[in-house]
Amino acid sequence: HYWYQMYVDDLPAWALVGDFGDGRGDHDEGGDVFIWTHKKFDFGVNSNQFVDVNVTTGNRVKLQPGITLHFTYQVNWKTSSISFENRFDKYLDPTFFQHRIHWFSIFNSFMMVIFLVGLVAMILMRTLRKDYARYGREDALDDIERDIGDEYGWKQVHGDVFRAPVHVMWFTTLVGVGHQLAVAALAVIGFAIAGELYTGRGSLLTTVIFVYAATAPVCGFFGGGLYARMGGKDWIKQTALAAATFPAFVCGIAFAINFIAIYYHASRAIPFTTMLVVVALWLFVIVPLTLVGAVLGRNLTGTASNPCRVNPLPRAIPEKKWFMEPLVIVLLGGVLPFGSIFIEMYFIFTSFWAYKIYYVFGFMLLVFLILVVVVVCVVIVCTYFLLNSEDYRWHWTSFLAGASIAVYIYLYSIYYFAFKTKMYGAFQTSFYFGYMLILSAGMGLLCGTLGHVGANFFVRQIYRNVKID
Repeated sequence: HYWYQMYVDDLPAWALVGDFGDGRGDHDEGGDVFIWTHKKFDFGVNSNQFVDVNVTTGNRVKLQPGITLHFTYQVNWKTSSISFENRFDKYLDPTFFQHRIHWFSIFNSFMMVIFLVGLVAMILMRTLRKDYARYGREDALDDIERDIGDEYGWKQVHGDVFRAPVHVMWFTTLVGVGHQLAVAALAVIGFAIAGELYTGRGSLLTTVIFVYAATAPVCGFFGGGLYARMGGKDWIKQTALAAATFPAFVCGIAFAINFIAIYYHASRAIPFTTMLVVVALWLFVIVPLTLVGAVLGRNLTGTASNPCRVNPLPRAIPEKKWFMEPLVIVLLGGVLPFGSIFIEMYFIFTSFWAYKIYYVFGFMLLVFLILVVVVVCVVIVCTYFLLNSEDYRWHWTSFLAGASIAVYIYLYSIYYFAFKTKMYGAFQTSFYFGYMLILSAGMGLLCGTLGHVGANFFVRQIYRNVKID
């Protein structure tokens, strides 16, 4: 079957273009090809406002070489009792979005949160207590006994744990972008719950764009402040990177897809003037606001206050088990966070790619909060094991452990494309995987930042409470 979608006063309507064979299945491509040449429009009106629209097709004609097709249409007007405020109710699918599987997934994620919080509490209360007791006994020894003793654990890297990571400019840029995405996501979900953004065509996308632009100071504030605390000097370059990195990534993919859409004369092609408006929004709104945030961040939070001083020379990292390597920790760090949002991703994908209207933003807010807790707890556990193996490279590891959820989201999108959609061709494939790449990267930056924030709090707490010679 071949479908098309149209809008009448923002109300969507779907109808058949044509089909194969007897028209009973999507995969019956062995027979003749038919096209529907008659369209019947039923419009419901209440107080001179469109409140209902329905399109049906008729007159199925077999396609043959040289045939002349005559298209006809019929319009029926009727008075409807549906109010203008409730005209979208028929498009909502509560049997799908409020299915018991949806509720079960929320309960399952909540149980995961309880388990992870308990695990982190056990590490903080039992394991760290034993570590503090062991370090306290070592402090009571004299220098000779301490030198010949078997010292190990996270205390041994106290002189390097607050050393700035490699590629500090890129690291602080990504963390700043992640803070902005987290604030923007929370604000958009709040607006969607309060304002029912699904009732206006394109209103959700417009809200996302303008909220992202309005939250640009968040990126500059947190990224610029962290860069200053880590001893960065070229703050103008860092601010420029913070303002340009994610918008350039998104616009590069979106504009490339748009040129493909223009080549195929698709209705989804964005006009060139709209592309210029987006560029102007970045240049005249996002860049100045990011600069303002960076200046405030450097002046208000740019002074480092580490519990331990940093040694002049970096400490050698000892050999450890393969499962304690940062790469393994990073890959495993995204498993549980993805598991907590797996079911919700299915509902979001289905609403976006299968023409269902997503309206249960309360579910989304709850899942978002669960994701925050899961990411923070998982990354804290990963950071503890890394430091306990006397590896002080926790900055990038904590960020990438949270950001690795992007890999699992993109792998799931490949599965969804192959088994849940009927897309094919260069345009549909590039359109799908391009926008899934943007979604995966955004989720990766957001969760990576959440992981680093949680790990940073954890590291400062444990080193603040231990006696350092």
